[in-house]
Amino acid sequence: MSQISISHLSFNYESSYENIFEDVSFTIDTNWKLGFIGRNGRGKTTFLKLLMGLYDYTGMIAAAVDLEYFPYEIRNPSLLSSVIVNTIYDDFETWELHRELSLLSLDPELLGRPFETLSRGEQTKVLLAALFLKPHQFLLIDEPTNHLDLEGRQIVSEYLSKKQGFILVSHDRTFLDNCVDHVLSINKMNIDVQQGNYSTWLFNKQRQDQFELSQNKKLKQEIVQLKTAAKRTENWSHAVEKSKNGQRVAGLRPDRGHIGHQSAKMMKRSKTLEKRQQKSIASKEKLLKNIDWADPLQIRPISYKKDRLISASNLSLCYGDRPVFKDLSFEINQGDRIAIVGPNGSGKSSLLKLLLDEPFPFSGNLDRGSQLQLSHVPQDTHFLTGDLRDYSRCEEIDESLFKTILRKLGFNREQFEKDMASFSEGQKKKVYLARSLCQSAHLYLWDEPLNYIDLLSRVQIEELLLETPPTMIFVEHDRSFIDHVATKIIKL
Repeated sequence: MSQISISHLSFNYESSYENIFEDVSFTIDTNWKLGFIGRNGRGKTTFLKLLMGLYDYTGMIAAAVDLEYFPYEIRNPSLLSSVIVNTIYDDFETWELHRELSLLSLDPELLGRPFETLSRGEQTKVLLAALFLKPHQFLLIDEPTNHLDLEGRQIVSEYLSKKQGFILVSHDRTFLDNCVDHVLSINKMNIDVQQGNYSTWLFNKQRQDQFELSQNKKLKQEIVQLKTAAKRTENWSHAVEKSKNGQRVAGLRPDRGHIGHQSAKMMKRSKTLEKRQQKSIASKEKLLKNIDWADPLQIRPISYKKDRLISASNLSLCYGDRPVFKDLSFEINQGDRIAIVGPNGSGKSSLLKLLLDEPFPFSGNLDRGSQLQLSHVPQDTHFLTGDLRDYSRCEEIDESLFKTILRKLGFNREQFEKDMASFSEGQKKKVYLARSLCQSAHLYLWDEPLNYIDLLSRVQIEELLLETPPTMIFVEHDRSFIDHVATKIIKL
């Protein structure tokens, strides 16, 4: 067993005023299965690229093993899949590759197909199999679940649970729980390493946050009490001091020495109370620094004039001669939250586009209610460019509300001045989600809304949809989200 040591690491992009990492130090063992979590934009992918030596930094990164990054860059996807595997690593026996493919539920025959003809899920699995063939290496796996359906996530999660020696960036709670034994967390003020899976980390984090909130409340009360007591003692001291020059009593002058002594004692006590107060203030200032405040979101569903919004019967869709799905029947009624599930390529996104009235040739009956107001979150974020102000105007949404929602989803104000093309994939997805939450609609259609979205934001969105339930139909592969949110399921 060897270690990867990070010592006094600092890094920032030239275009940014703030450090992404500042004087960071920690050590990880190379046999760990390490889940890597943190809010979007905190630098998870940046950190992996720093480990790969792709950026200049100050400090030291020392690793006694080779580091490999996933997704592996494929420069010529028209090559056969077997050639792609050999490009990554060629010193293996055929049975070793077939073993890895079998563990990932892949037929070895696909090695004879051009890589570009494989589904995105199959490509993910082939690349993982090739990378894990290499001995004495440590894998940096960056969000492998984004192109995996529910079944694919389960298969890859089981595969990784049998491996060791990797950092895994993922926002899927079920996936993480099944295959990691340590968690690396980028918090607001530090980077934290803990033993256990995601649920263990979450329990510890919530317990620490609750302790700090309790301590903060206690110290606030203590500071008020000490401040009041110090002021009262100081007033007493001044009053006693003034009595030194008071009137004679029974012809006797006041004992100035005694009074001065009493005044000094009270003043000393006042100073002691002030010191305790300052100590409590200092202790209080150390609290709550790492708590990610997840302010509640809002959505603006509007009621439709009828209970039924859309109905479909015997609906079939083809791409050329290839049937995608056939004889599909369903209804969307007010209050429904419908999850569309199925393997990659089964037509989930196509069904959403059909409901959006995009031009797809289909057969069967599809009855949409008249004057339906729809709000759509697309799957692809690559078209987002320009600044947020112009985007909000173009989309005819309230700029102030739009930016308020983004702030609640973890954006900092500096982000508002940047071109959206420079955003992380998670931040781009949040732009689409914030736009949808600004729109009043009868029906919300969301296509993989949680792709690249951090764990805290996922919980925010879940809580929103349960507290203010809109009528919606969505495609998603996060099992926990589906279980919590969906009231119906369409399985393709």
